[in-house]
Amino acid sequence: MVDLSKASVTPEEIMYSLKKEMHLKGICQKVLYQRVINKAAQERGITVTPEDVQAQADEIRYANRLEKAAETLAWLADQMVTAEDWEAGISDRLLAQKLAESLFYKDVEKSFAQNRLDFEQVLVYQILVDSEEIAQELFYQIEEGEISFYEAAHFYDIDPERQRRCGYEGKLPRWSFKPEIAALIFSVQPGEVTHPLQTEQGYHLF
Repeated sequence: MVDLSKASVTPEEIMYSLKKEMHLKGICQKVLYQRVINKAAQERGITVTPEDVQAQADEIRYANRLEKAAETLAWLADQMVTAEDWEAGISDRLLAQKLAESLFYKDVEKSFAQNRLDFEQVLVYQILVDSEEIAQELFYQIEEGEISFYEAAHFYDIDPERQRRCGYEGKLPRWSFKPEIAALIFSVQPGEVTHPLQTEQGYHLF
């Protein structure tokens, strides 16, 4: 391995090499992006503490098996950077991460507030029959305790698979139901049976 830590390279040579390799634009963009990140973070009161930098540095050292300070300094020298340069780079990355998390969290919080009802979930059991008379009779029998909801689903549901599951549909979000069904399901208390609801499929009990 060639030791570059003591090599003498002028800024002009570095600039010329970046231009030749078509990398100068990318470097300039990174510098400008960091300016934008710094300004946005400052406006939002987002900062990176020395403790944040130290914790990240420790993770990097562990990943590279740099157990001793001397090993870390030797590794940095091989990369041709100082400890201060390294920590500054860590700080920049952490600041960008914190800013992104802050912006994303606000978007999620706003979306949740605007669509809160869609995020509601409920554990659903269903009975579907093809007759209003049967649906009403099952409703009253369940209400009176003459038959359990699970038994009614097992014996009377028109879907063999749901019969096997005794009416169990799973934990489902509000948005997965048609509006009229969602309104009915979310209007009752847990364990309460809904009145029969007619749709093109038949008569539903939940």
